[in-house]
Amino acid sequence: MISTFRQGNVFFDGIFAGVIAETEKGYSFSYAASYLSGPVPHPVSLTLPLQGEAFTSTVFFPFFDGLIPEGWLLEISLETWKLNPRDRMGLLLATCKDSIGAVSVEAI
Repeated sequence: MISTFRQGNVFFDGIFAGVIAETEKGYSFSYAASYLSGPVPHPVSLTLPLQGEAFTSTVFFPFFDGLIPEGWLLEISLETWKLNPRDRMGLLLATCKDSIGAVSVEAI
């Protein structure tokens, strides 16, 4: 059993799509069964196609890293939440609840 540390609910167009988690071995992303069996599920990214099995990686998923703000917005986020710029999971959970685009992430 892999221990899970921080987690976030991932939404696609406001619909719960799955969970991203930080684990002792890296990161995982799993689509929710309810999302996969929904009327017209869409992958959250082309690099994360629809599937029932969890995606795992020893490095942070590039797609989720791309959701994190950059430039002055990142600087404001770092100052506001006192986060380490290298803590990509922390930044994702703190800044991507109301992100631009179809995908958002909410800390669990």
